[in-house]
Amino acid sequence: MICALTDLFEITDQLERGLNRLRFGPPVSHVYNPLEYARRGYDAYLRMYAGRPKEVVLVGMNPGPWGTAQTGVPFGEVTAVRDWMGIEASIERPKKTHPKRPVDGFQCKRREVSGKRLWGWAKKRFGTAENFFSRFFVTTYCPL
Repeated sequence: MICALTDLFEITDQLERGLNRLRFGPPVSHVYNPLEYARRGYDAYLRMYAGRPKEVVLVGMNPGPWGTAQTGVPFGEVTAVRDWMGIEASIERPKKTHPKRPVDGFQCKRREVSGKRLWGWAKKRFGTAENFFSRFFVTTYCPL
């Protein structure tokens, strides 16, 4: 079954609501849900690259603090998302941020190593984001 883009937005809404109901006890003190505060980046990603059927879906486990947590995009290393994918969006901040893991959105100066590797490979192999995403889609199993 092929999902329409509108289905993906509805699935994302359901996932966001479900994740927001989760509660964690000690030692967990901070939980970032980029589908909540960085949704504009994720929605732009879906609109640009999820609208057609794909041959391959690559699934990551969880977001990195300097990638998805900043941009909302899976493996969302800022430079790759902004300069290669052509996505830039206003990112809010989580309600409670850890001082060692600030959310600066697209102004973040740190690099997400896994995102740099993945998108660097995709750029080297396929050239443009459009060529890559004509065959592939990248997501994460759990965005927390």
